[in-house]
Amino acid sequence: MSSSIKKHLVWLTISLLVSAGSDNARGDAHEIINTGKWTVNELDARIAQASKLKDTSERIDFISRQFLGVPYQEKTLVGDAQTPELLVINLAGVDCFTFLDYVEAMRRSGSFAAFKENLRKVRYQNGVVDYKHRNHFFSDWVLFNKSGIEDVTGQIVAGKAKKTVKTLNAAEGSQTLLPGITVRKREITYIPSEFIDDLILAQLKTGDYLGVYTAQANLDASHVGIVIRKGARILFRHASSQEKYHTVVDEDLKNYLLHKPGVIILRPIGNDKSKLSLRGVPIYWDDVAISESFNGIASPSLHSGLRLTCSQ
Repeated sequence: MSSSIKKHLVWLTISLLVSAGSDNARGDAHEIINTGKWTVNELDARIAQASKLKDTSERIDFISRQFLGVPYQEKTLVGDAQTPELLVINLAGVDCFTFLDYVEAMRRSGSFAAFKENLRKVRYQNGVVDYKHRNHFFSDWVLFNKSGIEDVTGQIVAGKAKKTVKTLNAAEGSQTLLPGITVRKREITYIPSEFIDDLILAQLKTGDYLGVYTAQANLDASHVGIVIRKGARILFRHASSQEKYHTVVDEDLKNYLLHKPGVIILRPIGNDKSKLSLRGVPIYWDDVAISESFNGIASPSLHSGLRLTCSQ
């Protein structure tokens, strides 16, 4: 099938979806919204409830906990070098990266309407919904979300973190892993697995975004998830592609990291430092946004969106 035919088929599918849901939906032909097991009213209420939690760790734990049991599903995003990018909210199935997208965007929001707007800012550079502006790599995610996320890998372990320069997206010859996306050189800081002990694990916080470092020269992280502390236990909450799970699960972090090359730790900036915007008006994390609900449009899977992370 030619790229031109594929492009028109995608747009035809989206047009039919929007047309079918136009009586109740406040979306447009550039969006696909599938709220999964929740109604929009339910999501609106839970996001508002989460926004009342002043502590960032508690808020991320609460939000991410709602996703436990949600099926693992890859390639839910729509857009590539030949296909126009669409804003996709698919809560019926997530991969490890879209899971983090949704949790971080909800953390910044007080309503479903604000969540949708914040998802643009979390997933895309400068909030521009375009394939070339999508944050394809874990290090993209922090680089273009500096107001809300910081890389604390080097701060956690003095003198033991390593730095390496990666050529992200490069493939053999002049090829790229992601067609249409430029190759980028980037310094990556990571903690090698041989240094990950109880002392280092004790410095991790609930809500930290953990990337599993890969030695692959053209990739920064092979998998991502969220650190969750439950008493003396430290868990790794993630969308697992493993056949025995194939869902969002909690696993013991220390056991999970056995035989992994290392970790990258990103930390959400707390309530006192960060702002969110609702309808263009800056408000602080702990302000509760006015609830505004609308129905989503369920859609079939359109597998043209690809991210390189999520292999475990």
